[in-house]
Amino acid sequence: MLELAMLLGFAMAFAIGANDVANSMATAVGAKAITPKQAVFISGILEFLGAALFGSQVTKTIAKGIVHLEMIDSTEKILTGAMAALVASTVWIIFATIWGMPVSTTHSIVGGMLGFGIAASGWHAVNWVKMGIIALTWITSPFIGGVIAYAVFKFISIAILHRKDPAKASKIWTPLLVGVAFYIIALLLGIKTLKLSILNSNFFGIIAGLISYVIVFLYVRKFKSIDPYETVERIFRKAQVVTSCYVSFSHGANDVANALGPLALMYIILKTGYTSGVIEIPKWILAFGGLGIAFGVALLGYRVMKTVGEGITELNNTRGFSIDFATATTVFIASFTGIPVSSTHTVVGAVTGVGLARGIEVVNVGILKNIIISWLVTVPFAAGVSYLIVVFFS
Repeated sequence: MLELAMLLGFAMAFAIGANDVANSMATAVGAKAITPKQAVFISGILEFLGAALFGSQVTKTIAKGIVHLEMIDSTEKILTGAMAALVASTVWIIFATIWGMPVSTTHSIVGGMLGFGIAASGWHAVNWVKMGIIALTWITSPFIGGVIAYAVFKFISIAILHRKDPAKASKIWTPLLVGVAFYIIALLLGIKTLKLSILNSNFFGIIAGLISYVIVFLYVRKFKSIDPYETVERIFRKAQVVTSCYVSFSHGANDVANALGPLALMYIILKTGYTSGVIEIPKWILAFGGLGIAFGVALLGYRVMKTVGEGITELNNTRGFSIDFATATTVFIASFTGIPVSSTHTVVGAVTGVGLARGIEVVNVGILKNIIISWLVTVPFAAGVSYLIVVFFS
């Protein structure tokens, strides 16, 4: 059983890598900041580190937050349900990936857990308050991502692109934007991983932000070009690699829960025979999930990467930086609070926000409609398949 659980958890992590993880590097590839091969290599490493270092809090939410396990009368049913959730989610995500649809892996696994809970013990077994909170984040995450991306790109346009000397302005503002990104990363790193106080974490974040500001400030001094806009894009091309890494690391921290939540639940039952108490996630399981995600990126990640990076709107490096900054900020804060959000929703919202900052006519509404339809299908499909698997084995 444990070997089967590990296999299913790895398959789900692989599916996440194939579909969802590409979002972290899609804008950088679409804006030609890095090549697809470089994106695969970088994101594979950072997703693994994010999962291993930051994944535990969200994993606890997925594992025990969706279904009232105490209302289910046997551990066998819980084991069957957790496996059903993994199978249903994996099948849907792989199917969607083959067709290039960027679906939400968070939607999928939550739908799988929902179907399992209803089949095992009825509608009352589902934690509807938690489901309501999660459903709210499915709406707020693309909205917040879109608003932040819109604001950042508008700021770049006003402060840099529309100035008399864009190249000079970019050398002033780019280090500041990168410094803020590193401040956010270091702040959450201090609170979550190093277990520092908020005051000390802020100090840690300020130091990291200042150091990155100085490094980028000195680095951009050497850029020279006849075309000032070319200089601006060249500077942000380098900055976008940093922000894409930021997105990738935060995604590993948040979405590893989709694979490892049910796996961790099965692991605890098989090892201890009960589900009471807090589910502690062993570090090796987090690393195992990160490895599966990395494999998914390497083998199938290019399909969704093309849709997100090129299909919704045309991207360059300033737009890509705005999208990455907004996506990473939204997802990383969600990981810190322990509430799962859809990184797909967030990045699509951010891409749309940047497009709208330039005008609705540059947004591919047809692609957006297809993406939204795939989002609407995900939860009922995963819940339905999970429900049928549990009923069949029962």
